[in-house]
Amino acid sequence: MDFFEVFLNKIVNTAMNLGGRIILALVILFAGTKVIKIVLKLIKKAFNRADIEVSVEQFLYSLIQVALYVVLAFLVASNCGVDAASIIALLGSAGVAIGLALQGSLSNVAGGVLILLMRPFRVGDYIVDAAGNEGVVDEIQIIYTKLRTGDNKIIVLPNGNLANNSITNVTTSKTRRCDIVIGISYEADIREAKKVIMEVLENDPETLKDKDMMVYVSLLADSSVNLGVRCWFDTQNYFTGLSRLNEEIKYALDNANINIPYPQIDVHMKKD
Repeated sequence: MDFFEVFLNKIVNTAMNLGGRIILALVILFAGTKVIKIVLKLIKKAFNRADIEVSVEQFLYSLIQVALYVVLAFLVASNCGVDAASIIALLGSAGVAIGLALQGSLSNVAGGVLILLMRPFRVGDYIVDAAGNEGVVDEIQIIYTKLRTGDNKIIVLPNGNLANNSITNVTTSKTRRCDIVIGISYEADIREAKKVIMEVLENDPETLKDKDMMVYVSLLADSSVNLGVRCWFDTQNYFTGLSRLNEEIKYALDNANINIPYPQIDVHMKKD
C-alpha cells in the first residue's frame, strides 16, 4: 500500500511540476510575444528617426524579428525543463542538417546581404531580371525580394537568383533615352517627314532640350522607309512621354499628308 502511495505521490508531484512548467512556458510565450512586438515598434521608430534607406531597414527589421523569436523559443524550451546545453547541442546538429537541406535558402540570405552591400537596386526602383520579370521593388527581405507590377501584382523573387544573374535597373538614372521607329511610304518626302517629326520633339513639353534629339533613316524596309526618332526624358516622364510622342507624331504626319503604310501584297493575275 505504501508503495502505491509513494508511486501515486510521485505521479502527482511530477504532473504538478510539469503543469507548472507548461503554464510558466505559456506565460513566457504570451509575454515574450507582446514584448517582441513592442521592441519591433521601437526599432521601427528608431529606423525612421535615423533616416535609414528603406531596403536596409526592411532587411534588418526582418532579421531582428527572426532573431527575437528564436530567443523566445529558446527561453520557452528552457522553462519546459529542457537542458540548455542539450538545446545548444541539438541546435548545432540541427543547424548542420538544416544547412544542408536549405542550401538554396541560405544562398538567398547571402544574396540579400550582397544586394544591400552592392546596391544594384533599391526599394522604389523599376527592375527587369534575367527571366524577364519586371516591376517596382516593393520590399527586400531576408530571403526574397518583392516586385509590384504595373497591374498591381506581386512577384516574389529569390535573392540568390537576383544576386547571381543580370539585372536591368530601369530607373537608376535620372534621364532615359526614348527611341521610336516610324515607317513612312516610299512615295513620301523623307526630308519633310523628318522636319515634321522634329517639330513634334521640339514642341513637346517634357523632352529634354539640352540633350540630343534626332530623326534619321534607320532602315529601307520591304514596304516602308523606317525613320528612327531619338530624344531624352526625365526617367519619371518616360512612359507618358513615349505614349504622347507616338500619338502626336501620328497626327502630325497625317496633317502633313505623309502616309504611314501597312503591309500590303500586290497580286498579279496572268490571263492565258
